[in-house]
Amino acid sequence: MLSILVYISAFLFYALVGWHFWRTRWNNQPIPPSADRNTSSITKWERFVMLAPLTLHGFILYESIFIDTGLSFGVGNAISSIVWLTVLIYWFSGFFSRLKELQNLIAPIAIVAAIAVLLPLILPSLHPLSNTELPAFKAHLLVALLAYSLFTIAALHAILMAILEYRLHHPVMSPLLINLPPLLVMEKMLFRIIWAGFILLTMTLLSGIIFSQEVFGQSVTFSHKTLFSFISWGVFAALLIGRQFYGWRGRTAIRWTLTGFIILLLAYIGSKFVLEIILDR
Repeated sequence: MLSILVYISAFLFYALVGWHFWRTRWNNQPIPPSADRNTSSITKWERFVMLAPLTLHGFILYESIFIDTGLSFGVGNAISSIVWLTVLIYWFSGFFSRLKELQNLIAPIAIVAAIAVLLPLILPSLHPLSNTELPAFKAHLLVALLAYSLFTIAALHAILMAILEYRLHHPVMSPLLINLPPLLVMEKMLFRIIWAGFILLTMTLLSGIIFSQEVFGQSVTFSHKTLFSFISWGVFAALLIGRQFYGWRGRTAIRWTLTGFIILLLAYIGSKFVLEIILDR
């Protein structure tokens, strides 16, 4: 079992990163219109420092998930893994100038990660997953985690857009909101993230069908997780169709994005929470 010092170290590193980006990005002065907005992107040394909590978090997950009898993937490890992948995607996006808009949420993401890194310790998994040696299951789990992470980013992006749209009608705005890219730019970025997440979610459902066929001999086993997953897929499919053919945007796009994300959370995290925490199964 990992020493509690490892968890505390990762927590403190994330907290320091969150504090730094809050002080330098969220609580700073507005960027003048003539200034180069690239100055708000993360610097090389900041990107290097962010590797410390990411590495520790990854090590914690590896030691918590991979056990002798299979994979230990309870609700604590599941949430922690999704948050870790979300932070990793944010970190990786800093290498691409066209994705610099994603850097706006590093501060709150780091704070969320500081809490999530402790979840495997607080909510240990008592029931290892079965059939984890099958390649179909491993592919299914990896793609599912990536899909969850991208939709987490999309949801946070949508919330930030909603706050920005609301505050635009107020005479006084915080420096963070003033320094953000225009709403149209953020909206375009939102749909790029949703498209990527939708493709991965589709692959997740398809790989889940294949895995179910290998293990249970039938295409789909009906459960709350399956039902909510397909409903979420339908919500995001409708959003993308509405965007393509009816020009959905603004509040409509934000509402559909958050609705789809909440349903997706209920699909796996919600069902795991009820089974493990409430029903102790």
